[in-house]
Amino acid sequence: MDALRKQASKLRDQVAKQQQAVIKQFSASGYEHSDVVVIDEMEMQRHQQLEKLYRSTRSGKEFQRELVKAAEAFTSIGYKHIEAGTKLSEDCYKYGLENANDEILAKATSIYGDARKHVEKEQEDFTRLLFTQILEPLRAMISGAPLEDARHLAQRYSKMRQEAETQATEVSRRQARVREAPIPENVTKLHAAEARMQELKANMAVLGKEATAALAAVESQQQRLTFQRLVSMVEGERTYHERVAAILHQIEAEMVSDKQRRDSAPPTVPSNLLSDKTKYFLAVAMHAFEGSSDKELDLVIGDYVVVRKVSPSGWSEGECRGKNGWFPSAYVERRQRLPNSNGNNTDFY
Repeated sequence: MDALRKQASKLRDQVAKQQQAVIKQFSASGYEHSDVVVIDEMEMQRHQQLEKLYRSTRSGKEFQRELVKAAEAFTSIGYKHIEAGTKLSEDCYKYGLENANDEILAKATSIYGDARKHVEKEQEDFTRLLFTQILEPLRAMISGAPLEDARHLAQRYSKMRQEAETQATEVSRRQARVREAPIPENVTKLHAAEARMQELKANMAVLGKEATAALAAVESQQQRLTFQRLVSMVEGERTYHERVAAILHQIEAEMVSDKQRRDSAPPTVPSNLLSDKTKYFLAVAMHAFEGSSDKELDLVIGDYVVVRKVSPSGWSEGECRGKNGWFPSAYVERRQRLPNSNGNNTDFY
């Protein structure tokens, strides 16, 4: 019977050691989960709270890392955007200078080239915001001492709790030994095991409170900082897109307006195209016209106009009431030819 008891006791010791080895293996990288009540329900609640805080801060840390990766990608893309935009701005200026004869396109490229500098300035500001308000604070939080210290306290508590579980098993084993053989040696070992268990309980109470307070403070700071940085990123991106949209809207309006103004402006007839054979005719204004520049001629219905030039673009040049200028050809109706510069009369139309 004694041999059987010794064999059973030895087997229990081996199982306990194996359990301890497995616990150490799986708890080396974090906080060990356990549903075993080591001391009492209060300690169990603290253990569960620590486990929850540990997982929460780990999840928060992983999300912060994802934000950092995204901000780093945006920053990298931003620098490439600035480089490409700056090159395009230079090319637009170059084209405008080298193709000045093509007034509409040259003007448009100059407008766009100048606007691209402002777009790249906005991109540079947004990239700087990502670095100073997102990357730097989050990196500091991820690798900061408060988080690592708090998690280290929780890990120490977890290991101490595992040791207490093992010690509780040891106490139970020693109690069984004493019941089986209440000899002084077994009693002494039982007292030593119980003393060690009391020491672990006291240490766990102190370390548990300290670890819980530290992790709770870190969790609050972590969530607050992450929320602030996320809002900053959203606001920065929104501001960037709004300002770029305003710049592009302005240059689009300017480019289109300039083209429309050039298309609607009266044509300029080179002096070498005018000769002494230019034929004039008399016309009467059938519609009122108000010029938009000093090159255009105001007309009132019924005005007589001496027309001196008719352009294929739909504009005519002439004189009315002592003033010269251009007006839409469709606004007047021809009446008769006038003498040309040689003094020869022409027939009525």
